[in-house]
Amino acid sequence: MKYKILCTDLDGTLLSTKSDVSDVTISEISRIKQYLKVILVSARMPKAMRYLQERLGILDNPIICYNGALILDRLNCIFSIELPIDIVQSVNQLAIANGVKLGLYHRDEWYTSHNTECIQKEINYTRAFPILRPIKETISEWKMRNIGAHKLMLMGEKEALDSMAISFSEQFDSRLVWYRSSNTILEVTPIGTSKLLGIKKIINKNQSLSDVIAFGDNYNDIEMLQGVGCGVAVGNARQEVKAIADQITLDNTDDGVAHFISNYIVI
Repeated sequence: MKYKILCTDLDGTLLSTKSDVSDVTISEISRIKQYLKVILVSARMPKAMRYLQERLGILDNPIICYNGALILDRLNCIFSIELPIDIVQSVNQLAIANGVKLGLYHRDEWYTSHNTECIQKEINYTRAFPILRPIKETISEWKMRNIGAHKLMLMGEKEALDSMAISFSEQFDSRLVWYRSSNTILEVTPIGTSKLLGIKKIINKNQSLSDVIAFGDNYNDIEMLQGVGCGVAVGNARQEVKAIADQITLDNTDDGVAHFISNYIVI
């Protein structure tokens, strides 16, 4: 297989544990990184991706954060789109009404109001730490700074998030993108963002999507896997993801991405 760019999701895909890459993966990325540009593509915030870039030795490559809402080349911003503050306020009101906790993200800033078990898991998985304060304080400050959110993370019971998903479809369908990363977490980004659109913004004029191989496991990876030259699902991917993939590799816990690289990407 001859490709110029390798794009990969992190959680449930490249990461063999909840927070790190294996030595096998590091070795395989090291073998190919002189020949293929390796791009991390994730719903994570930048600081939760940079330590993985460093582990893989690819700090000079761009990262696609927040499912494509923010693209950085080191500290240089290639692309950024935010949820307007009025949408953030409306989502916060819905969250309060449904008993759902809200996390607000802007670049490398993460704010939430309560240090819940879910927040502790996020800290452990991403090695990033939130600022704890009332959501209304963050919204007021963001109004003064004239900024919005690259991502909102809603945390609550499945039934409450089901209700919020219906509200999103009815009230904000043309203004935001949302997906369920788990039964108890719903993530929201601006309309017009996706991992595939992020990839389109980092390829140069001499490249096309057919030059890209991509790996993923979840709903927010489907468009990316369908749109590139070769879309590979890990073995633990959702059935809907495996159904559209060109190839299927081993589970993330069995170093599925590294296994595929070793067997199919010849330099």
